[in-house]
Amino acid sequence: MINTMSHQTIVALSRDPIPEKMVFDLKDHALRFGASLHTVGGQLSNGSYFSERWDCNIHLDTSAREELRSITARFNVDLCFLKADLKPQDIKVLAMDMDSTLINIECIDEIADFTGKKSAVAQITEATMRGEIKDFKESLRKRVALLEGVQADALEAVYRERLRPNPGAAELLAGAHALGIYTLLVSGGFTFFTEKLREKFGLKQTQANTLEIIDGKLTGKVLGDIVDGAAKAAHLEAACLKLGCSKANAITMGDGANDLIMMNGSGISVAYQAKPVVKEKADAAFDHVGLDAALLLIS
Repeated sequence: MINTMSHQTIVALSRDPIPEKMVFDLKDHALRFGASLHTVGGQLSNGSYFSERWDCNIHLDTSAREELRSITARFNVDLCFLKADLKPQDIKVLAMDMDSTLINIECIDEIADFTGKKSAVAQITEATMRGEIKDFKESLRKRVALLEGVQADALEAVYRERLRPNPGAAELLAGAHALGIYTLLVSGGFTFFTEKLREKFGLKQTQANTLEIIDGKLTGKVLGDIVDGAAKAAHLEAACLKLGCSKANAITMGDGANDLIMMNGSGISVAYQAKPVVKEKADAAFDHVGLDAALLLIS
């Protein structure tokens, strides 16, 4: 459980003032792992969120982090475990997943609703996001095949009637752009939606899958190479290369298993309302705060 060769910075994020009782419980429980938490700078607020940070003398493993997160969750506080030597100004890229991360829905599930097949598609989506279906490409092909015959204007209806940015999305992207951070949306979803979001938020780059449409109807096929977990990571690394930095200079955000390759090895990885397999591996887990709370980690 303990790696005494390195230490880390622990950050608490909350919509409300962070209670002293939570801080006491956190520090007390950390001592069980031989970890002492030293307050750095006191409690801060940016007007939307409250944050408090501590220097931890050791590096905590997954089980220790989960135990501490379970304590703060009782107070509706999210916990982040950052590299002690990470400097906010080192973050040059923000790479995000789209469905259920930047936005509130899984677009493919909502499109399927127009054929009465939402339940069947959603079950495959859920199993894939939990990591139970390992081959994302095959999973996507199976789900898209169920969309055959859907009128193409159903995409516009999904965007207009059902798609909403998740809390803090606009503020996060505006804040990242103000800091000069390159914004990359990498999605296993579809270009119809990523293009609209690129225009809406001024995203620097978007990558997603293209649905084949013939005579105004979806054919049930995807054109070109499928953007899966490995492709997400490759697009991030290519963006970093173009900017003359590395993945260590990126903050990554996702909610499903196919985001893990992209998130692994990034400067800060954020699990947003995520599946357990993602939360366990991420540096930060946002269950109570909005996406824009990430600005407290990078500014």
